[in-house]
Amino acid sequence: MPKTVLVPIADGTEEMEAVTIIDVLRRAGAEVTVVSVAAGPQVEASRKVNLVADCLIGDCVNETYDLIALPGGLPGAEYLRDCKPLIEMLQSQKQAGRLYAAVCASPAVALTPHGLLDGKKATCYPSCADQLPDTSQADKRVVVDGNCITSQGPGTVLEFALALVRQLIDENTANEVGEGMLVQ
Repeated sequence: MPKTVLVPIADGTEEMEAVTIIDVLRRAGAEVTVVSVAAGPQVEASRKVNLVADCLIGDCVNETYDLIALPGGLPGAEYLRDCKPLIEMLQSQKQAGRLYAAVCASPAVALTPHGLLDGKKATCYPSCADQLPDTSQADKRVVVDGNCITSQGPGTVLEFALALVRQLIDENTANEVGEGMLVQ
């Protein structure tokens, strides 16, 4: 049975991060659901690229995912932060020991205010790093701390996505996907 992943998007989401996360996880065989936290399935990403979600957040609140991975971008990360159903899903994810992840502004902007990084080492976009509860790893490109994976931004998102595959599936699959993309 394939691993299941939820990738939420909103107006202002960093499109490069969202698409890279979705693409790499699908190449690895994961079943990825792209969910909009906006009023409709289509969102206008940070660079004016239109992204279309598979469903709306209300359609998946009763589902359980092996991984929930948040792209960054502003104001996208703020919309994710303010989406109560998504935050409840993330809190359940953390409590159950299932994987959750965020890149760019989202670790600081969407996870920190809800205590989702308490007791975790993390990284994020450098200008947001002072918002992290623990800044000891803020200069790292990707940080894995237990069931939480974070990364800095667009330039690190491919490395981040492969780390997600490594944590979600296994090292061999991450290496195969990386080699197929000429990354490794």
